[in-house]
Amino acid sequence: MPDVFTTLYKPDVLSCLADLSNDEVFTPPPVVNDMLDMLPQELFESPDTTFLDPVCKSGVFLREIAKRLIKGLEDKIPDLQERIDHIFQKQLYGIAITELTSLLSRRSVYCSKYPNSKYSVSQFDDVQGNIRYKNTQHEWVKGKCCFCGATESEYGKQKREEMESHAYEFIHTTKPQEIYNMKFDVIIGNPPYQLNVGVQQKSYAIAIYDKFVEQAKKLNPRYLVMITPSRWFSGGRGLDDFRNTMLNDRRLKVIHDYIDASDCFTGVEIKGGVCYFLWDKEYNGDCDIYTHKNKDIQHSKRPLLEEGNDTFIRYNQAISILHKVKKLNETSFSTIVSPQTPFGLYSSFSNFSKEKHNSSALKLYANKQVGFVDSNVIQKNTQWIDKWKVYIPKAIGSGDMETDLFKPFVGEPNSVCTQTYILIGPCDNKTICENIISYIRTKFFHFLVGIKKVTQDAMAKVYQFVPMQDFSKPWTDAELYAKYKLTREEIDFIESMIRPME
Repeated sequence: MPDVFTTLYKPDVLSCLADLSNDEVFTPPPVVNDMLDMLPQELFESPDTTFLDPVCKSGVFLREIAKRLIKGLEDKIPDLQERIDHIFQKQLYGIAITELTSLLSRRSVYCSKYPNSKYSVSQFDDVQGNIRYKNTQHEWVKGKCCFCGATESEYGKQKREEMESHAYEFIHTTKPQEIYNMKFDVIIGNPPYQLNVGVQQKSYAIAIYDKFVEQAKKLNPRYLVMITPSRWFSGGRGLDDFRNTMLNDRRLKVIHDYIDASDCFTGVEIKGGVCYFLWDKEYNGDCDIYTHKNKDIQHSKRPLLEEGNDTFIRYNQAISILHKVKKLNETSFSTIVSPQTPFGLYSSFSNFSKEKHNSSALKLYANKQVGFVDSNVIQKNTQWIDKWKVYIPKAIGSGDMETDLFKPFVGEPNSVCTQTYILIGPCDNKTICENIISYIRTKFFHFLVGIKKVTQDAMAKVYQFVPMQDFSKPWTDAELYAKYKLTREEIDFIESMIRPME
């Protein structure tokens, strides 16, 4: 019984809340404190340090900061009530993302939903205190919000009557400095991650956390600390500019990268993992990178971008391997990988028959099914139709190289595919296709894709680090390890990261 009690009992309501399954990811108090530990601790000993959480959900960031300030200012402001009043009224500020989270945050910080009530630990003149919420509206331009990218069809008044609009005050303004009209030393928080915009398919979502990070920088804080999904490491889906800005910013001092998001947020799956970072306005140097995987932590201090690369390499141990591969200056495998929709047919394409209805019909590989389609349907890359090629799924796994498995197969002449697959080739004969597949099935190949691929998307760009080979012969891991002169330690790392292809 004591084991069950100590394992399951959580006296902190915010710890319990963080374990719930919600649309919004609530930050557990231990993670908050890990983030606060990155800051210079003397900040919590100064009565002049100001903090802003622009995305209050549970109020956990402000609450944990308050704890540190209450202790750190004990000598400077000995009277407890005077100290609390000073901290809550002159040092801690928040912007809630919804009216409900504003109440929750005030309850967590002030011990009352209404800080002008007798139950508040610090008395304010109004019902909001320093944790404000303003009902903000989207600004529609040609059916999209010019601030966040929300679609009017999904978030307009008619669609969301009596529902949360997700028009967050902090990013729905060109002048965030006017919200509080003051300067903040530290901006910290866990912003909303995405918006479902209902484009292409019902579950289609766009990233939004990048807008909070960029908006926070406009306030010119001394320090910025935020936790976000890690998929910005490789860009894509509107994140390319943000990725480039972040990875070329030498003010990024520390990054903690969690390969598996559940190691940070209990029971939460976020494809590609999550990370939190410390941005220091006065820092200019390499970044301290901590890679977390199954409670193991690897540390390295290095540039965020390797020379010639445009994406962040998550694994510190991968750097030496990549250097050895690049040393040979071989052409990238990505040059023989097609763009998405190789033949112009989307995944939703259904105008095909189960049986071959005429002699000129082309074999079609679609999502979990095979059919036949008239040749006149294909208007894109027709030069590939009569060639041998290799097909491979466009979406593979979740972004975890340990579990993502490639499933390539030979595409015969007079075959095509929908957007479900991308094409590798074309090839002169079936043997070359089979030799390419032998290469794809190696752990070496899988590893080099995995250091760039952080989501399920497996477009041509994720094959950038993979070198071309002579495909007149098949390939094995042993041959590749020898060719690139990998050490036993490097080989063991690859072997530990990749399970055998099935």
